[in-house]
Amino acid sequence: MVRLVLLGLAASAFFSATFILNRSMSLGGGHWFWSASLRYLYMIGILTCWITVRHGPGRLKNLFRLFASHLVFWCVAGGIGFGVFYAALCFAADHAPGWVIAATWQATILATPVVLAAFGRRVPVRGVLFAVAIFLGIALVNAEHVQRGLGLREALLGVLPVLVAALAYPTGNQMLNTACHGGRGRIPALRSRLLEDAPSCVFLMTLGSVPFWVVLALFVLPPAPGPTQWLQTGLVALSSGVIATSLFYHARNATHAPMAIAAVDATQAGEVVFSLLGEIVFLAGAWPDLLGGLGLVLIVAGLVGYCLSGRQA
Repeated sequence: MVRLVLLGLAASAFFSATFILNRSMSLGGGHWFWSASLRYLYMIGILTCWITVRHGPGRLKNLFRLFASHLVFWCVAGGIGFGVFYAALCFAADHAPGWVIAATWQATILATPVVLAAFGRRVPVRGVLFAVAIFLGIALVNAEHVQRGLGLREALLGVLPVLVAALAYPTGNQMLNTACHGGRGRIPALRSRLLEDAPSCVFLMTLGSVPFWVVLALFVLPPAPGPTQWLQTGLVALSSGVIATSLFYHARNATHAPMAIAAVDATQAGEVVFSLLGEIVFLAGAWPDLLGGLGLVLIVAGLVGYCLSGRQA
């Protein structure tokens, strides 16, 4: 369990760049659709090169065969876990500050036990308590920001889409996890050694999200992206899309135990901690007040609790 939590925390460090760069693109006039979809276009190119160099062109052929043999599954799982998730997150960045999105995104920690229950996987009560402790810690860390007030428009257009993303992300990920561990109901059992490689899983999920982006583009009809948006989405694709997601998938798909899966998902709380430390180090930000300090203690305590429960996982 400790190793899985550490991998999840490493992923959260790379994930933390997403909120800042998305908000920067929004303030720079870039359309939210391109902030979302270009990330996955870059990911297809980066992962194609990575898989070819590491495993040879034969691996890509086998991945395309696996994708074609379960086309509906990959399009649904990728459309929800990558498409709905990131489109909602980027849409929210157009209507609310980054701290609001980062704080609200932590609702995914509480969404995980709900999603697991929907898939017939029950998280032990103490695991739910650890998740609640971490979520309360996040709330306290952001208490100072909340005191500034949040308008109705920000609440509707900034917070609600993030809540949708917080539910979509673990849903798509759990569809993949279930398929890798025998399937259930309409989710097929994908017994392939290809799925033991995390970048290959990310590649297949990214391909599955392509139909979603095509349909969304026809619906939104966004203006063309500018050079800055191309550059910044490339940075997000490398940091968050490839490195962070591969680390996260490696940790999440290494186990089928509900407690361990909940622990890995809970490490996303590290995004708030890493963002706070980055602001202090690089932007001369202030240290958290008493409530913020207590929040950090709760976050660490929740993660330590998961680690000490590792024997069950």
